[in-house]
Amino acid sequence: MGIIEPVAELLRTASRPFRDAVAMPPSVYTSEAFLARELESIFGREWICVGRASALGKPGDYMTYDLAGQPVIVLRDREGTLRAMSNVCLHRMSTLLEGSGNTRSIVCPYHAWTYNLDGTLRGAPLMKETTGFCKEDYVLPQIRCEEWLGWIYITLDPERPSVAEQLRPLEGMIAQYGMENYAESFRETHVWDTNWKVLAENFMESYHLPVCHHATVGPHSRLEEMVCPPGLPAFNYHWITKEASLAIGNAHPDNMRLEGHWRKTTALLAIYPSHLITLTPGYFWYLSLHPKGTGQVHITYGGGLSPEFMADPKAGEYVSALKALLDEVNVEDRGCTEKVFKGLNAGAAKPGHLSYLERPIYDFMQYVAERTAGFDRQFAVAAE
Repeated sequence: MGIIEPVAELLRTASRPFRDAVAMPPSVYTSEAFLARELESIFGREWICVGRASALGKPGDYMTYDLAGQPVIVLRDREGTLRAMSNVCLHRMSTLLEGSGNTRSIVCPYHAWTYNLDGTLRGAPLMKETTGFCKEDYVLPQIRCEEWLGWIYITLDPERPSVAEQLRPLEGMIAQYGMENYAESFRETHVWDTNWKVLAENFMESYHLPVCHHATVGPHSRLEEMVCPPGLPAFNYHWITKEASLAIGNAHPDNMRLEGHWRKTTALLAIYPSHLITLTPGYFWYLSLHPKGTGQVHITYGGGLSPEFMADPKAGEYVSALKALLDEVNVEDRGCTEKVFKGLNAGAAKPGHLSYLERPIYDFMQYVAERTAGFDRQFAVAAE
């Protein structure tokens, strides 16, 4: 399948008003040509979250990430600055570091060319006799890296507006939580057999909670409590205010920042294209997604507690309970989203109408259509 059919189908679907909205057509999930367009126009240009800044607390702490075909190192340099750079040696182009950890320098596993934490070349064995070689000419290409409310974002686009500029409206909406002070207690990576957009959409809507999560959070999820306003250019969101099933779901007694209904309100945030956050008064968890082909998605998955719960004597118990619950929730989500992708590949697959509770999916569809097909998004209705 070429790019013309999925683009045309997506534009037709995105043009429908929300009152008559249907889900995205199967071709935008299954087409290799459309995925190539996404990698170029979305992942090759947007800000992508790689995790929390607290995970890189010490000089030499690093993590690696593959962004739209570009291997990237993200690290804390010797001056304590967050930095991102190409994870490809400037000699014979081997990748340099893998996974995450701490290192005093970056050593190529192929010929031991060694780089400082700022990307400058420290040493290259047996190169002094090579005509034209000058060590000072070799510096790993730098990649834009910014921190926003404790999150690390990277982009390959040198012209992209800053994260803070793009997310200033969201920062104002959630300022009372103090998300920048939440402490990450775990970070993992996974690969699921589904399309990245299927998993993104799954996180954006709570309509599936009573069924898909009937064994965990479903019984505590009352859909009538969901508020799904129209989204904004860089993100969509919805709210739920309730008495949480976990103690950490509501504000800690020592939390003096949150008042009134905010002490029991959870924000579900989808920062485009693929950073998904559940932010509660007591904990947060997140996914950051990147496609691995049409039928697989690379997931960065993490979570942690608000500062009051981290300071609580029972913090260890709270972290364990949170991780156990979220792992169960992910098992349920994996089953549901992999079934969706299997269905999308069926010849009889046809998208149905969206529920009013799936407003964030409609906004996401229009975002994808804008980035991949030139759709003109309109924001005449202000988000609440």
